[in-house]
Amino acid sequence: MPKPDLHKDIPRTDEDLGLDPGDEVPTAGAAQAAGGGDDGYGYASIPPAAAASAGTVRLQRRNREPRRGTLDLGLFVLRLVVGYTFIYHGLQKLTGWFHGPGLDGTKQMMETGGWDYPSLSTALVIAGELGGGILLVLGLATPLAAGAVLATILTAWMWKQGMIAGFQYNAGTPTGVELDTILAGASLAIILTGPGRWSFDRARGWATRPAYGSFTVVLLAIAAAIASYLFLHGGNPLTGIGPFN
Repeated sequence: MPKPDLHKDIPRTDEDLGLDPGDEVPTAGAAQAAGGGDDGYGYASIPPAAAASAGTVRLQRRNREPRRGTLDLGLFVLRLVVGYTFIYHGLQKLTGWFHGPGLDGTKQMMETGGWDYPSLSTALVIAGELGGGILLVLGLATPLAAGAVLATILTAWMWKQGMIAGFQYNAGTPTGVELDTILAGASLAIILTGPGRWSFDRARGWATRPAYGSFTVVLLAIAAAIASYLFLHGGNPLTGIGPFN
């Protein structure tokens, strides 16, 4: 068996072993300049995620929300009924349509009814009924509209209730507040529930998920009704009712 030649140089570096790549391996810049064909190496990159479209965002948000069933349809019907009722009475007072008193007749009614400023009172009630009713039907600026009709109907409630001592609820009497009470309750319900998706306010938060701002609207409407009655009419509307004598 031959003995190894211990005097021969032993390779110690990459150059001695012939492992220096030299110009055989292209650099990244050279590879990019060469176009990176099928036989070469490409440099992959992860493209940025495409932004979700507005329709996709709405769909995702709608899928996260609970199913509403016929709730929006019910709110739409409620708004139509309440809004139409106020529009009807507002047109009676403003134009005399539907056998109404008209503008002059409304002013006279206010004057004989004990209102100190009949022209101002007439303007306020017509604006509340007609303007608030139209906005309710459209579902536009619904908190403002419902607050306006609530303040208007509460003022009318106090006026009728204060005409005769005792609780005047029977709708069969001229001073009965039965219809006013129903309209006040319906207006209050719209403020607390919102107009629903079948409205011009459908993109607003208060359309489907009213928050604590609804209570603010209710309190402002009640305060406006009380202030209007005390300033423009005066007196105690609860005379003859229990401890309010």
